[in-house]
Amino acid sequence: METNKPLISILMAIYEPRMDWLHEQLESLNLQTYSNLELIICDDCSPTVSFEEISQLVTKCITSFQFTVSRNVKNLGSNGTFERLTKEAKGAYIAYCDQDDIWLPDKLDVLYNVIVENEALLVCSDMCIIDESGKQVADSITKVRRHHIFKSGEGLASELLFSNFVTGCAMLIKTDIAKLAVPFCPHMVHDHWLALFSAEHGKIVSVSENLVLYRIHNSNQTSMMAGVFDKKSYLQVRIVQYRDRMCWLKNNFQCSPKVKENIINGIEWLEARKKNMEHHGGAKTIWKYRSYSVLTSLFEIVATYFPEKLFMSFITMKRKNLI
Repeated sequence: METNKPLISILMAIYEPRMDWLHEQLESLNLQTYSNLELIICDDCSPTVSFEEISQLVTKCITSFQFTVSRNVKNLGSNGTFERLTKEAKGAYIAYCDQDDIWLPDKLDVLYNVIVENEALLVCSDMCIIDESGKQVADSITKVRRHHIFKSGEGLASELLFSNFVTGCAMLIKTDIAKLAVPFCPHMVHDHWLALFSAEHGKIVSVSENLVLYRIHNSNQTSMMAGVFDKKSYLQVRIVQYRDRMCWLKNNFQCSPKVKENIINGIEWLEARKKNMEHHGGAKTIWKYRSYSVLTSLFEIVATYFPEKLFMSFITMKRKNLI
């Protein structure tokens, strides 16, 4: 293998993989045109798929570069596993990898060139969307998530507090910034936390090119409105958990005064949203901070009085990307 380019560490966290999807992903990694790679895989204590089965498949598929396969002593979840893998990475750059997507052959070559040319800390790309059978259903993530807006530049941290345009499987990050971000925020998915952390320290660049076939299926960890089944679960998933995130950031995230102010105001917005959903007032404060999300603010001010069935009909529309 040529080593004229810096080493990129591909980090893959595995849990209960569907083996045919994992096979496709591994083959796509093996076909990467970038010339200096290592693959570090960790199985997060899959209960029904054996470590031996996973190891054998990796050995069969990965022939172009070195790899290691390990297993957690106890289940750490995806964030904990990716945090562990980040500590183990030896490369100058890290590419995080899911177990069920497909990378186009030039993915890492393109992202490496962009991150170097722009002197960025993190770069990310758009993705084609495929279904469970591998059929393409959209030529951009923005077609299935209408509020997903790619951005580039410096000073983007405040815009990443409540929404994220960086998908882990489509990003490349400098290893030193990723390691500096350890420990990961326990209330954010690893890619969101790394995007926020990187944005506070430097430049993020988005690439319009599709470099990943991103598989959307019923088991996606970050599927739209995941965990929302009624008003009560909406309150917990969409408000309380976000408030816990912002409180953690307030106490643990070293950031500029401007970002800190946005975090504090965000907590006030979330507290008002909680009161509103519990019919204890808060609508005026929600509207005061509507810039965090005008649509969410309008919906919750009105929808708290909807019957359960009507409320969930709007959630269904959101899941279908209709609103």
